[in-house]
Amino acid sequence: MDEFNENGYVILRGLLEQQIINQAIEAVEEVSDQYINSLVETGKLDDRFASEPWETRLVRVFENCDETAPLFRPELHKKGLFAIFGHPGLLDIVEQILGEEIRLYPNYSVRCKLPDDEATLVLWHQDAGYTDELNKTGKVINSRMVNLWTPFVPATIKNGCMQFVPKTHKMGLVKHVDKNNYYLEIDAQVLHPLYDQAVAIELDPGDVVLFSNLLFHRGLPNMTESIRWSSDWRYQDATQSTLRKESGHIVRSKESPGVVVKDADHWAELSFV
Repeated sequence: MDEFNENGYVILRGLLEQQIINQAIEAVEEVSDQYINSLVETGKLDDRFASEPWETRLVRVFENCDETAPLFRPELHKKGLFAIFGHPGLLDIVEQILGEEIRLYPNYSVRCKLPDDEATLVLWHQDAGYTDELNKTGKVINSRMVNLWTPFVPATIKNGCMQFVPKTHKMGLVKHVDKNNYYLEIDAQVLHPLYDQAVAIELDPGDVVLFSNLLFHRGLPNMTESIRWSSDWRYQDATQSTLRKESGHIVRSKESPGVVVKDADHWAELSFV
């Protein structure tokens, strides 16, 4: 907690057991396969590339169709992913930050970062730049939220790991601009003096990085020939509004234990709401 509070992030090495990683990868492969089948069924793709390894299969797919890389969200209600989103060890840590009422915020994702693809190149930002709002007096309504990120393949500088600027969570919400068709970016006047303080966050499968939703971060470009697969999700103080039409799912509650997602079977019965 000292490291998280001081730097705005902490790396939890080897937190996720190998069995959890294997189950998650199997679930993501299923999601990917369903997506590819939909492209074939709608006539957008001629070949399923079924013999291609998971790490490169979607590379071949997008070389042969005009679609952009998907961001998987509603598709993630698979049994094999609940052990990550509902991991008791993670929730114990998060409870120290957010308290006893914890929501899985409706922004949980699996990303396939393709080689040399602008659509998957995430710019310098704070997640609060997307999730927080101004009230009628102009004051920022800051969500009590914490971010988590884990890779399903080794995340390195070469294949596009994240970069953080330590301690920037102490700056509060800063100005963002709409830089391209995909993402916001922190205003250059704020960002440029801090470039030399950026650190690369290289992780292995099983590692989880937990970071503030106010921390400056970005994803580096993928300069390899394979996909950097990863999942990112957020926990929020469940006593707050999501400020979205979706309400998310309660994963820990002392006040209303009956509404908590119970297990993997329960998770698979739910949807992205």
